[in-house]
Amino acid sequence: MQCPPLQPAVLVKRYKRFLADVQLPHGEIITVHCPNTGAMTGCAEPGSQVWLSTSDNPKRKYRHTWELAQSPAGHWVGIHSAKANALVVEAIEQGVISPLQGYAQLRTELKYGDENSRIDIHLATEQGEQCFVEVKSVTLLAQPDTGLGVFPDAVSARGSKHIRELMAVKQQGHRAVLFFCVQHSGITSVAPADLIDSVYAQTFREAMAAGVEVLAYGAELNQHEVRLSSALPVIAQQDR
Repeated sequence: MQCPPLQPAVLVKRYKRFLADVQLPHGEIITVHCPNTGAMTGCAEPGSQVWLSTSDNPKRKYRHTWELAQSPAGHWVGIHSAKANALVVEAIEQGVISPLQGYAQLRTELKYGDENSRIDIHLATEQGEQCFVEVKSVTLLAQPDTGLGVFPDAVSARGSKHIRELMAVKQQGHRAVLFFCVQHSGITSVAPADLIDSVYAQTFREAMAAGVEVLAYGAELNQHEVRLSSALPVIAQQDR
């Protein structure tokens, strides 16, 4: 996925979840939109280099959107979590994600399940076989020395609900996939975040035991392009 023209800035602070103050190269401090509802642990350190897109929409209160960050260790991080779905769709269509090839139809945001959910990606063959794919953006590098990334970065009742929905469609005889879209160049493996959300982690393991597939792919990121490139290991249970 090609990035729109991005301009550099330095992060001053992130606050109220959706806002951040940044300093532009010439010294001006402005407020920008932060498109990430998570805790952003390790991704929002004051003084970090950030990259902003610009909108010409006159109805927007804040013209700039925070798209990328560079951690103090020099890792690139895609903080625009809503773009994870588009990255996965692009990678499927380009044949990057081999386990999700062979489907004739791809739809997004399809209503399904008993808990009023929308599946991120729905795949179907010409014979009517269905595959439900729930996408999660991973940006929390929990163990810098090993490259272990975890999800979620904050307690997520919604995340657990999505896993339960995947278990239900699996029980109905369909294919169910939890897909970790890793938008952090320092992450080389992924695990559920037991220490942050033990309920999610336990539901995750129950889903794997029930036949829900878990895939993780890492992204190559810079200020010009973000794209998924290779599969990463998934660790269901970390050693205590």
